[in-house]
Amino acid sequence: MDKNSTHNQDERYAKVSSLYTACFLFTKGFELVNVDKLSDKRKAIFMFVNSLELELALRNFNFSKEDSSEVLVDPRKFITAIKQLKNALYQDTF
Repeated sequence: MDKNSTHNQDERYAKVSSLYTACFLFTKGFELVNVDKLSDKRKAIFMFVNSLELELALRNFNFSKEDSSEVLVDPRKFITAIKQLKNALYQDTF
């Protein structure tokens, strides 16, 4: 596989290392495709299908005001996302 096709493949996925950022995206309905567990068992990379909408959601999550409607989520859905992603970390579900 040549360098360009590897680069294009990597652009198809957004990689997030923060559990809570990943939970936010998951709660917003973005598709989680993989959880890459790193050699340091306390860390992982969450991989989502990349899109303009996802990039906008990430920008809003990182830079919007706390009470901005773009970053508000249902707390129950967020708690469910935390449980599901932690479960994925501790088991081989991806």
